[in-house]
Amino acid sequence: MSATTIIDTAPLGALIRYTDGSPKPPARFTKKLAAWERSNGVGRLVKKEPPRVYPTWTAPASFTLHEGNFSSDGVILVTIMRSHSADSRLIFEVAEEPKSEQVRVLLDFGGNTELLHLAESLTAAELWIAREGYRNARLEIVGYEDGDRADGMVAALPKRHRDVPRLWCSEPQNGEDGI
Repeated sequence: MSATTIIDTAPLGALIRYTDGSPKPPARFTKKLAAWERSNGVGRLVKKEPPRVYPTWTAPASFTLHEGNFSSDGVILVTIMRSHSADSRLIFEVAEEPKSEQVRVLLDFGGNTELLHLAESLTAAELWIAREGYRNARLEIVGYEDGDRADGMVAALPKRHRDVPRLWCSEPQNGEDGI
């Protein structure tokens, strides 16, 4: 599958496997193995960007994969993100799509949408937002993108999701939720 196909068809939150097609070298060849690992891996699709036109050239469409975090004592120190352009020579495949009912935590900026987190439930997504402090984040339930709501999103804060159907909430609450 080409990079263009990933940009056109893969949903945010999908695990994408990429390879250059070469065999993995033995572990004793540490430099060759490190070079191979730069062209062969797996990451979660967090952002897609359309082509960008500049005065002297046009940047091709691209996508960004979140490949992992390095942490110490529960604090993330380094996040590994890798961007690939539509004209990449690597071979890409969707290894796993987000499961139905999972919740994407999304942030819109500059005309693009970025996946911040993929939660197992609406409650888990709201807890993640409260812990991380993303005030402008929005939630999107996987599988409901084209369903009851045309824009496919539910709001990030309890006051904002008054029109979310009861079946979307794992534990309906009274009061501020408006349910």
